[in-house]
Amino acid sequence: MMKKIEEITLLYEISQTLNEHLELKKSLYKVLAILSNSMDMVRGTVTILHPLRNEIVIEVAHGLPQNTIDKVTYKLGEGITGRVIETGEPVAIPKISEEPLFLNRTASRRMSREHQELSFLCVPIMKNNQVIGALSVDRPYNEAYNLKDGIKLMSVIATMIAQHVINLENIRLEKERLREENKRLKTELENKYRITNIIGNSNKMREVFQMITQVSRSNATVLIRGESGTGKELVANSIHYNSLRAKNPFIKMNCAAIPANLIESELFGHEKGAFTGAVRQKPGRFELSHQGTLFLDEIGSISMDVQVRLLRVLQEREFERVGGHKTIKSDVRIIAATNKNLEQAVEDESFRGDLYYRLNVFPIYIPPLRERKTDILLLADHFLEKYAKENGKDIRRFSTPAIDMLMDYHWPGNVRELENCIERAVLLCEEGVINSYHLPPTLQTGKESGTLPSLSMEEAVANLEKEMLIDAFKTSRGNITQAAALLKTTVRKFAYKAKKYGLEYQYYR
Repeated sequence: MMKKIEEITLLYEISQTLNEHLELKKSLYKVLAILSNSMDMVRGTVTILHPLRNEIVIEVAHGLPQNTIDKVTYKLGEGITGRVIETGEPVAIPKISEEPLFLNRTASRRMSREHQELSFLCVPIMKNNQVIGALSVDRPYNEAYNLKDGIKLMSVIATMIAQHVINLENIRLEKERLREENKRLKTELENKYRITNIIGNSNKMREVFQMITQVSRSNATVLIRGESGTGKELVANSIHYNSLRAKNPFIKMNCAAIPANLIESELFGHEKGAFTGAVRQKPGRFELSHQGTLFLDEIGSISMDVQVRLLRVLQEREFERVGGHKTIKSDVRIIAATNKNLEQAVEDESFRGDLYYRLNVFPIYIPPLRERKTDILLLADHFLEKYAKENGKDIRRFSTPAIDMLMDYHWPGNVRELENCIERAVLLCEEGVINSYHLPPTLQTGKESGTLPSLSMEEAVANLEKEMLIDAFKTSRGNITQAAALLKTTVRKFAYKAKKYGLEYQYYR
């Protein structure tokens, strides 16, 4: 019974040791040290098979000098250790002096106590039914010691070592996978937020691109102005990922989305017990974005007391956590964004003037979509391609009336509204062309924009009929026979309808 308890204690110690370390050699050295104490081990080795070289080397050893460990190798099947690794069968030798196959290549047995007889136990280390090495032990010969029990115990230990090797290999592979995934995502972010990926060729957007290029490589604080939905966050992303801080954290925070009583804690962090519910220390966004960039969206919504602390960080580059006294240095670039009139807020004394001037070092104004009409079709085509691909639809273009509706609308929701509009149209469309009736009611009726008159049923039918005739003419390049075939009607009917609406085939050639 006592022997069983000792074995369980030994296995528990080895298990603890293997779980403590993620470095294989360090774990194996400690296992051999435990065996030395518990099994009266004189020497112990863990050998590893290199299958490509068909060579067995000593990975770790206890009781052998380092120069011996480095130089000794075995061939597969050579000596007792080589035979155990080749066959996968354990071997127990009561007296090594009487075993002719014992090579004693390490010459270590000559250094043993004079006339001391040794027993040798060697078991294979198996990984997925394949021998990857061996665990061997020299111990003083003892007639009362049961070698079979020793082999059983060592086989259990070898299995634990093999499982540790498998776990370490899985951890290594997972780390490698995560490293590659992290590298891929960083590359993807850098590609996604290149300046060239912001769509627009209008003069006003060219000015925006120029300003992004000028400010990206600096550490200047940037204030992005513009209506909701114009793409302020996209510009902030582009500035960070084209800056010298691109490899460092980019932390975003929407100041309007966080309750006023929590925003200070979110920005600067808090100490344990700073307030009810603060059960642990929490780093704030300034700490998380150290040496990187912090994007503060909707900056105009923060309260006056938070503005005071934010001003100090911008001026002194230091802060304290809520409930703390330790001053923390901050190396953070600030990019702020707002759709509010901060100048008016300064006049109304709802926003501090000194903070405004600290933020307004390099302002960038993003024009609303209604002021960059030439970009509407570029954006619409981009979103059409994106959502057609996502939904597996073969939609190639917009019809002429649909284009007119897109161009006539005033887009109060800017680019975000346009994107939602195109996504909806793609979901509704079961044809190869997005027509006017696929667009939202706000564009079809013109009630919000005041751009379209109210139509009777006859007028609406006539408009649709005219639209189909124009599309057919454009597709066939003015060939009336092909155009009639596209609409599945006769040439005579097609020509009659075309004359009715004043459509001449020559204009489409």
